[in-house]
Amino acid sequence: MAQDWMPTIDKMLCFAVYSASHAFTRFYKPRLDALDLTYPQYLAFLVLWEKDNLTVKALGEKLFLDSGTITPLIKRLEGRGLVTRHRDDEDERQVRLRLTDAGRALEKQAMAIPLAVIEGTGLGLNEEHALRAQLRMLRDRLDAALPE
Repeated sequence: MAQDWMPTIDKMLCFAVYSASHAFTRFYKPRLDALDLTYPQYLAFLVLWEKDNLTVKALGEKLFLDSGTITPLIKRLEGRGLVTRHRDDEDERQVRLRLTDAGRALEKQAMAIPLAVIEGTGLGLNEEHALRAQLRMLRDRLDAALPE
């Protein structure tokens, strides 16, 4: 049989990662709904809370999102008064993002989320760090193996 070499879905690494991603989405949803944020918006805030006044391009690169995805996300946040966009003083081709007071205030409300994730996974900090490192390595190797 030609399909004898095919592993079952429960033996596929890609399905384990995919289904874990869905579990994370379900876990985050009620917590982010309370902040009126989507998961990609939350990720954008995590980056901006760490380093405000980034370019849209730098934010997209950090989140592995292209401009067609990041621009509408930023426009929605700007429409809600959580960020502002402005042209870079030195390079007008670049658009920079700044958190508003309301955007900064969300950080305090979101502080419990990472702790809830650690608790929800049941992983110790060392296990969580090791798993995160393995997943980054997996992502980087897959990116390196992409056809040119």
